[in-house]
Amino acid sequence: MSRLPSRAQPALSAGYDKDREVLVVEIETESGIVGLGYQLYLREGFKTTKACLEEMMIPLILGKDASAVEAIWRDLWSITLADGRGGAPLLALSAIDVALWDIVGQKAGLPLHRLWGHYRSEVPVYGSGCWRGLGGDGMAAKAERFVSEGYKAIKMQVGHIWSDAEDVANVRQMRDTVGPDIDIMVDVNMAWTADKAILMGRKFQESEIYWLEEPVVPDDFHGYFRIADALDLRVVGGESHFTRYDLRPFFEHPKLPILQPDVIRGGLTDLRKTAAIADTWGLQIAPHLYPELMIHVMASIPNGLILENMEFMDDFWVDWPKPVNGMMTAPETPGHGLKIKPEIMTDCLVRD
Repeated sequence: MSRLPSRAQPALSAGYDKDREVLVVEIETESGIVGLGYQLYLREGFKTTKACLEEMMIPLILGKDASAVEAIWRDLWSITLADGRGGAPLLALSAIDVALWDIVGQKAGLPLHRLWGHYRSEVPVYGSGCWRGLGGDGMAAKAERFVSEGYKAIKMQVGHIWSDAEDVANVRQMRDTVGPDIDIMVDVNMAWTADKAILMGRKFQESEIYWLEEPVVPDDFHGYFRIADALDLRVVGGESHFTRYDLRPFFEHPKLPILQPDVIRGGLTDLRKTAAIADTWGLQIAPHLYPELMIHVMASIPNGLILENMEFMDDFWVDWPKPVNGMMTAPETPGHGLKIKPEIMTDCLVRD
């Protein structure tokens, strides 16, 4: 585990002040190949996941063939069935799954996007992290910086700490700042009821936002559907759902045109299946965070829309496919190609 200060403290809410905590999982094969899995924690919980790895997961994978990714995923998934099929066990499973795919890619001598069947080399990226805690002026200023760097889309936050009138004003200010040609995604982070989301969404429509994200809590599927039916804009979600099983209602009732699965809630194995099922229903994928890893998924599927760069881990890697003019190019290094800077693994290591 590593703990290191944020490059710029994310203003998730008023008074937010927390170092980045990164859970690192390295798996070494008998032949000496080392696969890397990792997760970023902005809230508490990485010690819980570490304990889950040590108690539940690692004893089950020692000595197994690292290329048996599907079998290992199923075995680890099965032991979560009595414990909620989510939370720390799935986070632990996902870190292992990422490391195993890294091993498979390295062994094959192929980047993951080619191992899975290359579709394209370049993927659009939006600038994220126009935090609500920055206020209207601060969010607009950060968006201006993203636009100056070539991003064609940005994401801002509403809800939680602002009044309805302030949220509407902040969205309007953002549109006035970036102009008519930049897409604006608006993230609610589950702050509202469906009724309120409908009322606020109608007001946001005047600013021609690109999507309204996670307006209600994950299990309020009927709320999602009501909002989508009522508004003339895209309603999206999925980052807080665990695996394709959690997302099933969105497939059965395809009212959300874009799903946002998070790799830490099912791993690469499940995220790729989510993408395939979504494609069957005409839905697109815009994965949550981890653009340096998600580039491999998005470069290997036909229904990938856009990546999210929140700049959380830009300084973490020896090398990574940093976005240029709002586009990311899939790397050609074997596996996922990510290596943590050695000084981070030594100077920022947490042993408790």
